[in-house]
Amino acid sequence: MKVLCLWHATDDELRNIKSALPQGTEVVAPTGEYFSRFEASYADLAPHAADADAFIGFALPKGILEVAKNLKFFCWLHSGCDDLDHIGAMSHFRANGIKLANIRGANAIAVAEQAMMFLLALAKKTLFKHQVTLEGRRLFPLFAHEYRSAMLHGRTIGIVGVGSIGSCVAKQAKGFDMRVLGVRRNKDRSAENVDEMYGVGQLQTVLGKSDYVVLATPNTSETSQFFGEAEFAAMKPGAFLVNVSRGSLIQEQALYKALTSGHLRGYGADTWNRYEFGRSFPVSFLPRLEVHKLPNVVCSYDQAANADDVLERDVRWGTQSVADFTSGNPITREVDLKLGY
Repeated sequence: MKVLCLWHATDDELRNIKSALPQGTEVVAPTGEYFSRFEASYADLAPHAADADAFIGFALPKGILEVAKNLKFFCWLHSGCDDLDHIGAMSHFRANGIKLANIRGANAIAVAEQAMMFLLALAKKTLFKHQVTLEGRRLFPLFAHEYRSAMLHGRTIGIVGVGSIGSCVAKQAKGFDMRVLGVRRNKDRSAENVDEMYGVGQLQTVLGKSDYVVLATPNTSETSQFFGEAEFAAMKPGAFLVNVSRGSLIQEQALYKALTSGHLRGYGADTWNRYEFGRSFPVSFLPRLEVHKLPNVVCSYDQAANADDVLERDVRWGTQSVADFTSGNPITREVDLKLGY
């Protein structure tokens, strides 16, 4: 059995992966110089890929699947699999009977903490008040609407997508004594720290009750661009929206209108719309309407998972799935190739 790491793994990473797999399993990785150690070129990988039984990695170079004639299992060291779908890998897996696993939940705590940071930064007008202080100004009159902070205590938060990340957000929201409403595909599956669970068809009901809304749902053909003018209209005037899933969940023009009209009090996001060549024109990897520059927006760019402990957990959880495959056991965190998660 041969396992190919698709990145420039460190000696410690390779040693830990090998120690978790059945004795005699060959584990290889590209060597030499690199620009980013979390990727590798076709030339680096092709000699090893030809007879590899399993891949594990953060990035997949073009053409490498086509030469991997012996491939039976792929472990994607990310939570979302929509990028694999964009490059045609998912259809390749389905056509060739290749099993797929991800590491969903490995970054859940870090991403949930990022969501709470956005909520607090928006509610407390953190960036605005920081700048005011730097300028030596005093805000007057006291308690004016434009200066007054919002509260989390006693307010309602709606979490759209109560998976590993959404469940962590719910737990942290309870620390602020918030009422938690959840939206998920199967509303009969209760979740700890969620006061009321709703189905997807009841989304607008939840939006109308929520002072804060967090999007944590996977990006699939069903959820892409699902949040538009009707959803913003259903939100409470003055509510806050946070997106820690994918930028493509939200229709950008509708978001811009909601923010500039005052209907939406603030928006926080770690992810943005990607207008990719071949799927849209012109190309852009930040909002076309420069939503991220609006004064009621707090943002980062794909940084929620860039936190202590996450990389080590990514590799460890991915290794567990590879160990399951090589041992012939049910695969931890296997992805449903039809659903995409």
